[in-house]
Amino acid sequence: MHGSVRVERIRGHGIPEAIEAILINGSRVEPKVALLKPLSSAISIGSGGPFGAEGPIIMTGGAVGSLVAQFFHLTSAERKTLLVAGAAAGMSATFAAPVASVLLAVELLLFEWKPRSLVPVALAAATARGRAALPARPGSHLSGGAASRLHRRPEDWLGCVARPDSSPECFGAALTRAVYASEDAFSRLPIHWMWWPAIGGVVIGVGGLLFPQALGVGYETIGDLLQGDVTGRTILGILIVKAVIWSVSLGSGTSGGVLAPLLMLGGALGGVEAWVLPDRG
Repeated sequence: MHGSVRVERIRGHGIPEAIEAILINGSRVEPKVALLKPLSSAISIGSGGPFGAEGPIIMTGGAVGSLVAQFFHLTSAERKTLLVAGAAAGMSATFAAPVASVLLAVELLLFEWKPRSLVPVALAAATARGRAALPARPGSHLSGGAASRLHRRPEDWLGCVARPDSSPECFGAALTRAVYASEDAFSRLPIHWMWWPAIGGVVIGVGGLLFPQALGVGYETIGDLLQGDVTGRTILGILIVKAVIWSVSLGSGTSGGVLAPLLMLGGALGGVEAWVLPDRG
């Protein structure tokens, strides 16, 4: 069981694991997580996986902060501060947005506005922003958990069609349910869990053959969506192929982030709504 817990912290997109480390494990993260999380994410993303790097960077930064605190035998409150500082630094370096990183870290991980913790987190985010080598990129986050599986009545889904302004919420609910359904399907397979990511990789490969733009992080595609420089085929390919391979591969336990894929899928959904809604420009 203990080994299974370690595996769960390496799989997936990282943010729930960071929250679990704070709320349940006294802000303690094993050294293996700090080493294997970025390694597994780099392999899955570098090989064409439809993931973002944001969640793994957040978890890796938090793991490094926690390891430093454990090395110096700090208190639980100080361990939490360093864990959140590492996570905020990872977010700031990724998005080049130190203020937003601090606010997101406070909302998701810190749970307090005390100077003893807020000041170190803000300094870590500002320092990471000053040394960031990555260009600024738009960001979002996916929150939720197993206790909130977004069960909806049929009339709720019909409301998504009747009210186009609610379609992003319904689309997000559908994606979340797809990930949960994929996780449940893999858990029922009569094979060892180590084969699950291999099956997810096959799905990614098939999707890449059908629609190559669905592979990888997709920051360039997100920029094209924001500029309106995409065709209808590209938009539909993102909504169908990207959604399928992302939900299946993430449900298989492959390590990767969710923020960039959600940005791409949300932008594609906006492109579809632009076809339907009148242009009042």
